[in-house]
Amino acid sequence: MSATTEKTKTIANTAKVGAFIGRIVSFNTSLKLFHWHITGKGSYAQHISLDEAIDSLLDVTDRLTETSYSLLGDIEITVPETKTPENIVKHAETFFNYVGDERKLFPESYTQAILDDYQEAIQQLLYRLRRLQ
Repeated sequence: MSATTEKTKTIANTAKVGAFIGRIVSFNTSLKLFHWHITGKGSYAQHISLDEAIDSLLDVTDRLTETSYSLLGDIEITVPETKTPENIVKHAETFFNYVGDERKLFPESYTQAILDDYQEAIQQLLYRLRRLQ
C-alpha cells in the first residue's frame, strides 16, 4: 500500500472516529435532557440512576477521546443535534447496539476495553431503568 493510500485511509478513519465521538457526546447529552424531564412515581430513582450513568459515561467518553487523539492526532468532532428521547430504554438499547457496530473503528485492545466500559455503563443503566418501570 502506498504512503498516499495509507494517509487517505487514516484521514477517513479519523473523520469516522470524530463522528462517532460526536454521537457519543450527543447520546450522553440526551440522557441529561431526559433526566431533567422526569416526573411522577419513581422519578427520583430514575433521576439518580441517570445521574450515575451520565457520570460513568462522561468519564469513559473522556478516556476514549483522549486515547483517540493520542493515536490519530487532532480530530474534528461535531456533535449532532440532540433531542430529548421519548422512550429512554429503547434509546439506550439502540445506542448500545450502535456502539457495538462501530467497534471496528478502534482495532487496539485498549480502545476496545474503553468501549467495553462504555457499553457496560449503558447495560447498568438499562438494568436500573427496567427495574424501575
